[in-house]
Amino acid sequence: MVTLAEVAQHAGVSASTVSYVLSGKRSISVGTRQRVEQSIQELGYHPNAGARALASNRSNIIALMIPLRTDMYVPVMMEIAIAVATNARTHGYDVLLLTGEEGPDAVRRVTGSGLADAMILMDVELDDERMPLLRETDQPSVLIGLPADTSGLTCVDLDFGATGALCAEHLALLGHRDIAVIGEAPGVYERHTGFAERTLDGLRSQSRELGLRVLHRPCEGGYDAMALTLARVFDERPGTTGFVVQNESAVEPLLALLRQQGRAVPEDVSVIAICPDQVATQASVRLTSVAIPAQEMGRYAVEHLVAKLEGHGKDEVVLIAPELTVRASTGPAPATS
Repeated sequence: MVTLAEVAQHAGVSASTVSYVLSGKRSISVGTRQRVEQSIQELGYHPNAGARALASNRSNIIALMIPLRTDMYVPVMMEIAIAVATNARTHGYDVLLLTGEEGPDAVRRVTGSGLADAMILMDVELDDERMPLLRETDQPSVLIGLPADTSGLTCVDLDFGATGALCAEHLALLGHRDIAVIGEAPGVYERHTGFAERTLDGLRSQSRELGLRVLHRPCEGGYDAMALTLARVFDERPGTTGFVVQNESAVEPLLALLRQQGRAVPEDVSVIAICPDQVATQASVRLTSVAIPAQEMGRYAVEHLVAKLEGHGKDEVVLIAPELTVRASTGPAPATS
């Protein structure tokens, strides 16, 4: 491993001069700086992270808390995580991934150990137990998601309330009056996970305004669970002609079961999904959908966190407006409905 002293010898300067070039703590002439930077590049020198952290009181690490639960769609979570890591790197930060379901203990571990300079938290619940600790600490943080009370916090998310409303409006304009929401697994609602609750609130509110009847049924996903859920929907509301699916693992089983029952999509039943574009476009029927803007969520979270680290960030809520893309899975309600 190349040392700072070897860089200094190669550039013909003192070790302290190399240190000042790296830290920017003193003014160095342009010619000397260029000579040192050329030596660093030619020798492949990388500053020791531990020494740099001691000198600057910074680790240049962002902790990303992303509990990987079995009832969540992991590909979306990981796409957001990759976006966070990629954008953090452009600002000179690495990402420490914390995937356990530790709750407040994870926050205490990060703030008490100096592992990271700042935190990004995902899988936010309405009454999230981590929030009081975040408000008490001086360490910068950003949430990807919204708790019920956002005071004193910086939050970035898709506007899931508007997303639910947009789905209801689209089906209403097509003449549907009875719609069913195939939701996430029951555990997601039992934890009062923010994105799921807000979607449902927005959809129900808009449906009341538009005169729609709504039936919400959580679903574990998979063929067997979807079969039971669908049978229950049509048993309780035989006239259901519109479905809103907020559960990626239930999408293809739902389409398969509708085909088996002789219900054509979209002639007999319309389906809207809240999911990544890849899921919508690769389904057996190209789905009308509201996309999950994973890249934007990750990028906005990092930008707001870096602004806080640099001393000019502020607490605010940033909601990304939903966009509904019409594809082959929605059409006018059947005349007999």
